[in-house]
Amino acid sequence: MKKHNLTKTFVGVLAAGLVAFSVTAPVQAEEESAIARGGQLYDKWFAVIGADKPKDTHKAWPSSNTKKKGNATWRCKACHGWDLRGADGAYAKGSYKTGIPGIRKFDGGDPADVIAVAKDATHGLGMIPDTDLADLALFVTKGQVDMTKYINADKSVNGDVAKGAAYYNTLCAGCHGKNGEKPKDMKKSLGKVVSGNPWEGLHKIMNGQPDEAMPALRALPMDIVIDTLAYTVTLPKKK
Repeated sequence: MKKHNLTKTFVGVLAAGLVAFSVTAPVQAEEESAIARGGQLYDKWFAVIGADKPKDTHKAWPSSNTKKKGNATWRCKACHGWDLRGADGAYAKGSYKTGIPGIRKFDGGDPADVIAVAKDATHGLGMIPDTDLADLALFVTKGQVDMTKYINADKSVNGDVAKGAAYYNTLCAGCHGKNGEKPKDMKKSLGKVVSGNPWEGLHKIMNGQPDEAMPALRALPMDIVIDTLAYTVTLPKKK
């Protein structure tokens, strides 16, 4: 009687299964990089796509706010906030107070709806190419983070500072320096920027800096991102 070769049979079944899987369940293209790019477009779209800075104040910018004008008023974050909550969040007061709502309602929504809103008469962003608007819409519908879970009203961060030190020193210090004093063209030290506006810090840790080589950490587990933020808040406020 011929001995049955179990190993050969197993390999054959596994190979057949892999072939079937590849046909019925193709690997999905990753979206994290496109979402991160969308986050940069939300930050400063004209820097990302290499467009000229808008010179006029955006027509939807309320006349009640005279503290900001010109290209600053064209950034999505200027109205809707780093925390994405607009008038219900950190921009309920301060130099960016506009009374304009945030974008939280679009979380989990249809990207096509976001593109339509971006092109409407109020926003007037039809000059942005559709491929770029697609990334922006991905960020708005799939990339939002409820920052109230991680950042408190007093600007403290719910993260592990000790763990964050290790993450910062290995991921960030090469460009920003151990004390957050680099690059030299930064107007303020990293510690001063992030401690004053941790919502901006979280957004840029996750999505990167527009038109810069800063990496986006969006693909990493959220606890690493938050711990890194928590440590960054503690860096010296030198300038």
